[in-house]
Amino acid sequence: MEFVLRAVLMGVGATVLMDLWAVFLKRAFAISSLDYAMVGRWLGHMAAGRFTHARIAASPAIRGERAIGWAAHYAIGIIFAGLLLIACGPGWARSPTLGPALAAGILTVAAPFFILQPGLGLGIAASRTPKPNLARIRSLVTHTIFGFGLYGSAEILAKVMPP
Repeated sequence: MEFVLRAVLMGVGATVLMDLWAVFLKRAFAISSLDYAMVGRWLGHMAAGRFTHARIAASPAIRGERAIGWAAHYAIGIIFAGLLLIACGPGWARSPTLGPALAAGILTVAAPFFILQPGLGLGIAASRTPKPNLARIRSLVTHTIFGFGLYGSAEILAKVMPP
């Protein structure tokens, strides 16, 4: 039960930090982030057996796609936190260090590069976007922020959930 609680709280905490980063970019620099309704649309089409799209925005809308996308966004954050906990063991969670959390955050960028972006029609590692290198850097920075969020959440939990 401790594992599940830590994974949920770390995943939610890290995902919230990532979302706050997106809000900062939007307000400070007018840089938009991923529209999670499109993630929901992509996932909704998977139920019908369609896993890739030429352009997800041109695909038919799915009922509840925004809610589906946001729920998936947080569920994935929780799964990534759980994978970090599995990889590092319970000792790390009780006395976290930055390195493993940061490495985990950076490694999670593989998911959008090789699964999400191709599925949405953006190509592998955003290769079909107008500025692929900029998109890649933004993804890497965002997932690095997620890694910091994993560490920060683990630190807070280590203080409030001692062994």
